[in-house]
Amino acid sequence: MQHDLSTKTAAIIGAGPAGLMAAEVLAQAGVQVTVYDHKPSVGRKFLMAGKSGLNLTMEAELDAFVPHYAETADTLRPILQGFDPAAVQGWARGLGQEVFTGSSGRVFPRSMKASPLLRAWLLRLTDLGVQLQTRWRWTGWDGAALTFDQGQVTADVTILALGGASWARLGSDGAWADIIQGQDIAIAPFGAANVGLRVEWSAHMTPHFGQPVKAVAWHAGDTTSRGEAILSARGLEGGGIYSIARAVREGATLTVDLIPDQTVQQVAERLAKKRGKESHANHIRKTLKLEPLKLALAQEWARPLPQDPQALARVLKALPVSHAGLRPMDEAISTSGGLPFAALDPHLMLKSRPGTFAAGEMLDWEAPTGGYLITACMATGRWAAQGAIAHLRTSEGNA
Repeated sequence: MQHDLSTKTAAIIGAGPAGLMAAEVLAQAGVQVTVYDHKPSVGRKFLMAGKSGLNLTMEAELDAFVPHYAETADTLRPILQGFDPAAVQGWARGLGQEVFTGSSGRVFPRSMKASPLLRAWLLRLTDLGVQLQTRWRWTGWDGAALTFDQGQVTADVTILALGGASWARLGSDGAWADIIQGQDIAIAPFGAANVGLRVEWSAHMTPHFGQPVKAVAWHAGDTTSRGEAILSARGLEGGGIYSIARAVREGATLTVDLIPDQTVQQVAERLAKKRGKESHANHIRKTLKLEPLKLALAQEWARPLPQDPQALARVLKALPVSHAGLRPMDEAISTSGGLPFAALDPHLMLKSRPGTFAAGEMLDWEAPTGGYLITACMATGRWAAQGAIAHLRTSEGNA
């Protein structure tokens, strides 16, 4: 028996992808939905992500997609199965936004921007009757009521979609953690994820700032990345570094293989050729066809370079990266830590507060860039909303 939910109310706190997806699902079920956000406008981090081409998801089957969520893969599998990469693409097309798949398998809107998609999404939500309240900062609970700096609100169900703890100026400041911990829930400490490296370069590296480090392999612990990185005055940025950020954060030593498609022995044999009157640096560059940037990195981190071909080959194949740690957490694309799944039931409802659900990056999961972040945010928002609908129907049936 399907109960009429038109008299039921839902408060969604946080207007990012998770919150807006939850609003869509609840409103489609007939629930009266109000979304609250403390910023003057919605979807700010979503729009920032779209500045470099909004990577919505990855063109991949579920079995290849889910393992990228590491230790939370099993927990997230049913949630992602309910809104998988194909469903994300279908959803975007349903908003009139065609998508395409790039050479790396990443899926983008044809417009390569977030703003047209967000506008179409907000129009759909408006048509569904969703109310948006901006400049409303959530401050906790007063009994059953939600408290904001603007006043108190009561709702039949609540979905918290408050984001992580990076890019505070866009809305994700992690301030909610203190409120949740006041409910005797232990929050996993936040950490920077998908973030650049701080490097204190010597002066001879200045001419290389802005250049990409290509065709290398970054190694940290058990993690290997073949992605590119951009050299900047502040250090290293880009997908190649983001992929190994977690291992570095957890204390792994970082090395880079400057010639990943050749073995140590192959490199050593080429270096063993007679060099005549050439300088050591020119001999390395010419025999290995090593780009000036790679040679500069080798000299930056391993000067003086060994004269012995075998020893030099080992250095070039596992060059220690001297760095000063990760960039600050507020500069990270995403964060680790947050609300642990142990505090939630299988429908993402807080065990200690029936009728209150959580979704998005505030949950304690971590994933690389490549569409995994946005997909999981939307999938958990959808899942939490479905749990809220089930909760409303059960409550109605017991009334």
